[in-house]
Amino acid sequence: MTLVFRKFTKRAFVTANIITTVLFLLACCNAFLHPQQWWFIALLGLSFPFLLLIVFCFFILWVLFRSKWALLSLAALILGYSNIRALIGFHFTTKTVEAKQSGALRVMSWNVSWFDEQTKDDRSRPIYRKQMLDFIRSQDPDLICFQEYLEPNTRRRDYNNKNDITKLGYPYHHIVYDYVGWKGSFLTGVAIFSKYPIVDSIHVRYPGPKNLRAAESLIGADIDINGQKIRVFTTHLQSVLFQKGDYHNLEIIKNAQDSMLEASKSVIKKLVQGYKFRGDQVDIVRKHLDESPYPVVICGDFNDVPNSYTYFQVKGKRKDAFVEAGYGIGRTFSNISPTLRIDYIMTDDQWETLQYDCHPLPYSEHYPVIADIRLRDTVQ
Repeated sequence: MTLVFRKFTKRAFVTANIITTVLFLLACCNAFLHPQQWWFIALLGLSFPFLLLIVFCFFILWVLFRSKWALLSLAALILGYSNIRALIGFHFTTKTVEAKQSGALRVMSWNVSWFDEQTKDDRSRPIYRKQMLDFIRSQDPDLICFQEYLEPNTRRRDYNNKNDITKLGYPYHHIVYDYVGWKGSFLTGVAIFSKYPIVDSIHVRYPGPKNLRAAESLIGADIDINGQKIRVFTTHLQSVLFQKGDYHNLEIIKNAQDSMLEASKSVIKKLVQGYKFRGDQVDIVRKHLDESPYPVVICGDFNDVPNSYTYFQVKGKRKDAFVEAGYGIGRTFSNISPTLRIDYIMTDDQWETLQYDCHPLPYSEHYPVIADIRLRDTVQ
């Protein structure tokens, strides 16, 4: 009886190991399969961190039992190395410092969620706009890339974000407004603010429908830094447009409630829609990155995880500042899951990443990410 039970248990573990390994490798394929056609693989990619953990646990288990099945898990981990490397930062001993090194350029990317304007109707909580501006002042970046940037109608609000940011020491800016609020109450879009002169600018509108927030923009600015021109891009790629009801559906799914099936259909529908638009948008981004005559920095809210088609298509041969100098999982989004890193700073190979930091502030759903970078031929 004991022998039969052992055989059954081993077969169950082997079967589970094989199934998990297949799913893990399929999730890895997400990096080069366009989500327009392979949306179901893109959905599987969201579970990559958890699949990685299970595969790794199987590997440790088989090693402890000195089983040849350890080779299966090891092979999967080797084949998935590029995805694993994109997910985890290994610079655990590196500490960020406030002072910039000689020749360093400090870049901040932040989805500011309309500078907290969306929560003005919720009088139960404070408004964080002033704290957000104070944080920017304290970090003193040279370049700031904003997503979901907002400019209110000054006849209805007693402040102006552009003026207030300019006063912080950013006289140069390139702002594109993609959406106009009801009766012109506000404008929202993407923005680049710079301490250095902007000598030229780029604006590319995505071709998707406005009612699904798919007609946002990729913007770029050619910036003269002491005689050296660089090109900085920022963008807000297609969101899944989750509302309060969708977050409620996610809770239903997590808790395995009776209405889980209907809740799953609603969530999956929005995820698939987001993948399809984002896949086309990122192809446009990649084209403009590759055509740049100057060293490139690309910042933004990509609304996608590190093992996605979006991530690898934008990255190409570029470097992810988090991978170069960060540690851990690098979460940048405060909702849904602790594994969501969807805000990025990437650079061409001409740049060296000196340090990277992500600040888990409560002011926006997204955390600001900051990197100090330096051109490799800069004189020390």
